[in-house]
Amino acid sequence: MNTLMRRVQQLHHWRTYCIKQCAVAGTEAAAKGKPNYEELIGSRHQQAQRSIVVQVSSEKSYNELYNYCSRFGRIVTAHHYCVQHEDELHYMLLEYANPGEATAAIDSSAYNAELSSSAGGAGSGGGIPVRSPFLWFRAAAAGRRTQAKLSANHKTLPLATIDGTRPLGQEHLQTLLRGAESIEQQLLLLYEHTRLNDLGVRMRFLAALQVQQAISGMFPDARAQPFGSSVNGFGKMGCDLDLILRFDGETTANGQRELSRLVYHTKENLTNGRSQTQRQMECIGDMLHLFLPGVCHVRRILQARVPIIKYHHEHLDLEVDLSMSNLTGFYMSELLYMFGEVDPRVRPLTFSIRRWAQSCGLTNPSPGRWISNFSLSCLVMYFLQQLRQPILPSISAMVKAAAAADIRVTEDGINCTFARDMERVSFPSRNTSSLSELLLQFFEFYSQFDFHNRAISLNEGRALAKPDHSAMYIVNPLEQLLNVSKNVSLEECERLRIEVRNAAWILESEVENSTLSEQERQEQPWGLLNLFKHPEKSIIRPNMFFKPRMVEVSDLFEKSQNGASTMSPVNYKNSTVRQQVQSIKAATRSELKQMRESSTATATATTTSTSTSKTKRSR
Repeated sequence: MNTLMRRVQQLHHWRTYCIKQCAVAGTEAAAKGKPNYEELIGSRHQQAQRSIVVQVSSEKSYNELYNYCSRFGRIVTAHHYCVQHEDELHYMLLEYANPGEATAAIDSSAYNAELSSSAGGAGSGGGIPVRSPFLWFRAAAAGRRTQAKLSANHKTLPLATIDGTRPLGQEHLQTLLRGAESIEQQLLLLYEHTRLNDLGVRMRFLAALQVQQAISGMFPDARAQPFGSSVNGFGKMGCDLDLILRFDGETTANGQRELSRLVYHTKENLTNGRSQTQRQMECIGDMLHLFLPGVCHVRRILQARVPIIKYHHEHLDLEVDLSMSNLTGFYMSELLYMFGEVDPRVRPLTFSIRRWAQSCGLTNPSPGRWISNFSLSCLVMYFLQQLRQPILPSISAMVKAAAAADIRVTEDGINCTFARDMERVSFPSRNTSSLSELLLQFFEFYSQFDFHNRAISLNEGRALAKPDHSAMYIVNPLEQLLNVSKNVSLEECERLRIEVRNAAWILESEVENSTLSEQERQEQPWGLLNLFKHPEKSIIRPNMFFKPRMVEVSDLFEKSQNGASTMSPVNYKNSTVRQQVQSIKAATRSELKQMRESSTATATATTTSTSTSKTKRSR
């Protein structure tokens, strides 16, 4: 018992030391002017706490809304966006200077009397009032509206964005790319106009804040943290939101909270961890479905490897995946964020390759046998590690450079430790290739990669012997016993090789024919527009991998109704092949004859046996 208590004390002191070191590392990163991943998440959470979303009748309601909401505090930014429902719904996202002002605006709000008046009666169908940062702006009486306008003695803050969540249309994007000066500029324009913008990130953190505040009464330490493409810098407009719900809370840097002698009583769970998580998530799903404004179409997928709750947020036009046991996904997002911050070419290159894969039909929004966007991103990262002058370091180099403050271990015992400060990794890249050159090199690299025998490891930064017979094997960077691309079929893997080979030929010809006039560039597709091929524009048939048969087997024995062969005589250029085919025909006919005779004898014996048994029963 004494030994156990000493171990507990040692672990406690070690955790306190790690917390202090983490605080020091965060201060150093802030001093350098570049926020790390955890600081980025923290600042976005604080931004959400200062914000509210108000549904209005139209964009023209902004001045009146601004004048009304300014009584609660100073509004620092304002954004407008639309959601397509039965009609077009308009919303305003307002950010105040501090959380107290946003809280004052929320606390001053009233409940919808028409819905909440009957909420007390059982079975009445009334809505239960819920405190939420999602509000709507009620029309005021004419006198009050005039008074609000006259009381405004300061200039209205202009809207930062108007209809800020509408993605750029395909035609507009093509026009934009056609007007670029080079393929390099096309790559940058594609990235800037398709990536998730600031408003999209704000909306996703507000969705997280709503869930967090909804359960904060019973779970004061609960945190709903976005991860995945919403925060790692690789998300595009309209991407889904991945949320992880954590109950362990934030520990303070000085560790005073752990040293308290007062400890919460906690209910003991007698079931195993997985089934307990599933039951908890089922309750959370009921709460989301029954009470939270805007949450609809709740689906519980609890038997998956990582149980999740999927739902749609109608006020944000957002699909959300909520989990409680996916810390590796959170830390994987941090790793991708750091890779994107290492070099400014990483994200534009990844975006263009994802767009190319989508246009070729290599990726699909629904899960299946095709390659996923995450696996595709891993291919890009590995390629950037393999260059003669690498642009990205291996993960093992980041692990070796980790300090005590970088130690991260999930509740499942998965080690997610790696250096959070890239300067400690000491990885200066001397690569000076342009984006267009890197894109061509990517296609050339994977057109020659041996997917049949080799596995891709971002941890080692090199190809390994494939441990199983999966068509494509990409080692999971944090759970190295798993294959990220286990779902990819052999056919899809071969199709990937064909498409990268086609893309390399197209892009190489585009580079050679880059001397188009300004008028020709405006009138015909060039550069990336030819790379993002249309379905009717097939480049190469995959006969190099799927060779047609010399003779169909069915044609050898296909007969017409009168017994004559329906096929035309085959002219064999090789006498040996002719003899082999004739031998096969003779052997098959003999086997068919024996099968017919055997089946006839069996049928006769069965008939005789049946008649005999009937005779015995009749007697």
